[in-house]
Amino acid sequence: MSSASGAVSPADLSPVTDSRPLGSDLKMRVWTIAGSDSGGGAGIQADLHTLHDLGVHGCSVISAITAQNSVAVKMVDPVLMQTFTAQFDALGVDLPPAAIKIGLLPTRLHVEVLARRLATIEAPFVVYDPVAIASTGTPMAEPNMLAAVREQLLPRLSLITPNGPELEALTGIPATSPALVRAGAARLRELGARAVLVKGGHLEWSGDLCLDYYQDETREFWLAAPRLDTRHGHGTGCCYASAIAAVVAQDYPVEDAITLARAYLQQGLAAAQGVGAGPGPIAHLGWPTSLAHFPRAVLAGSTLDRRFGLFSVEGMEASCARLPDGPFAPTEHNLGLYPVVDSVKWLRRLLGQGVKTIQLRIKNLPAAEVAPAIRDAVALGRRHGARLFINDYWQRAIEAGAWGVHLGQEDMETADLAAIQGAGLRLGISTHGYFELMRARELAPSYIALGHIFPTNTKAMPSRPQGLVRLHRYRALMAEWPTVAIGGISEDRVTAVKASGVGSIALVSAITGSSDWQGATERLLAAVGAGDEPHSASAIREVEHAL
Repeated sequence: MSSASGAVSPADLSPVTDSRPLGSDLKMRVWTIAGSDSGGGAGIQADLHTLHDLGVHGCSVISAITAQNSVAVKMVDPVLMQTFTAQFDALGVDLPPAAIKIGLLPTRLHVEVLARRLATIEAPFVVYDPVAIASTGTPMAEPNMLAAVREQLLPRLSLITPNGPELEALTGIPATSPALVRAGAARLRELGARAVLVKGGHLEWSGDLCLDYYQDETREFWLAAPRLDTRHGHGTGCCYASAIAAVVAQDYPVEDAITLARAYLQQGLAAAQGVGAGPGPIAHLGWPTSLAHFPRAVLAGSTLDRRFGLFSVEGMEASCARLPDGPFAPTEHNLGLYPVVDSVKWLRRLLGQGVKTIQLRIKNLPAAEVAPAIRDAVALGRRHGARLFINDYWQRAIEAGAWGVHLGQEDMETADLAAIQGAGLRLGISTHGYFELMRARELAPSYIALGHIFPTNTKAMPSRPQGLVRLHRYRALMAEWPTVAIGGISEDRVTAVKASGVGSIALVSAITGSSDWQGATERLLAAVGAGDEPHSASAIREVEHAL
């Protein structure tokens, strides 16, 4: 817990890693099982560069020794089985992994031995980059290796990351259209893979964009990034999979790891330089911090979806009418103290205390009483010149003329966002990590909520607590938008949360659960502030006075 003075304790940085100093905690170990690249651009060398760059400790199991440079692969020498297995034995007794990245497996026997080993290793996440042919076109593995992958390795994988040609080699399905990419991914899952990420670098139909496609048992998504005009990029597949493993090892969900790994690749490709006569490796520049390098999360029914037909026709048609045609109405960057309350009674109390930003999150109210409660809340908000956001009930908020609406990620799939925008309401969106931040960005909302920062009992959460270090990262990344920190923030944690630079701090039980709610509100207003004066506050008061 935090101290009363606002000092940060280890508990506030856990259970998510605080990534000191951007992620280096040697307890987070990732094994890379791959070939050695004597040119240093791919394979084990690229993997270890990436793992170290993203703050985890890399351990290696070498499957083959290659003689190569930036121009050609001269030789591939598979290591003896005795050498291959001895590396597993040595690591297993002392350096167990948080994640495993697999690259080149030169023979069927290497695949079979690895599959048996994976059955005995307690690794929560295993990602496989199914490299069989070098970027120069030279075969790196025996022809029957991929058959062994299909038969024995796929069921052991958390994620497989083929490019277009590799997807076709594994499934027989050419990746020549979005529908075929989706079908190829589904085929790999039928063969046993739990999840598939088809990398977009070799998908020629996507033109100037690199479109990555993810599919697992319950969901699918596309990420879009500019296709960079560079001859460099040796080892991109190795680095992509290694970056995913490094981020997952730091307790991020796989969708966040993929999003961050694509950003890592984009920033590395943008700065890549040659080191020999041929294509050079990507640059290893650390944890991505520039929004320009992050991919777009493609929303169903969006312009990108309609351009390429990325999702199913049914899903696209159902979604087209919901999306806004521009940004939502802006709000002040500094929203200040932001209580979340469940009744008009609490709303009246806190507005009377000088709160200027507040959310009504109605729970357990009979349906017939919801609309009157929202109308009363909106009238109170206008009377006090406050920014009142209605949680979830966007139709009632539009009818009552509320200041704004707050929606969760799941609500983005069902709410009529175009109607909310057309009514002039502000929109706040909840996010719980990098992937959801990129989804929220697509809507150009009025503000973005970052949560949940600490463990909370106020509602069931599908995600892990984010912690302070992630909060700092998210806020800096999304500096263009007003940001709100939310989730488990007690009064004694406010100082540490405010230090992240967020313009607002949302609180629930810290006020409504306090035995001295007036005193708590006064102290919190003094610590956080009431936010900038609403742009239309004077107009609201004039209208209210006229009424």
